[in-house]
Amino acid sequence: MAVEPAAVWHLYVIEMASGALYTGITTDVDRRLAAHRAGRGAKALRGKGPLVLVHRQCVGSRSEALRLEAAVKKLSAARKRRWLAQPGA
Repeated sequence: MAVEPAAVWHLYVIEMASGALYTGITTDVDRRLAAHRAGRGAKALRGKGPLVLVHRQCVGSRSEALRLEAAVKKLSAARKRRWLAQPGA
């Protein structure tokens, strides 16, 4: 029996029409963004479009992605924007 490779997790940041930033994790950024845009994603994004993907980052394991997501969500909006503006962010 073949062993399935572990899913690769990504961190992503979406900017709403208001300029607010939403941070999430997924194994498929394009699928998740399409779900958000269709109103099937997080309630926080419903009716807040257009939604623009401003950052995607391959993280690795789910636990690593969860840790990075928590750290990014703790940042103030200004610090999050500075982090996003850094080369390689």
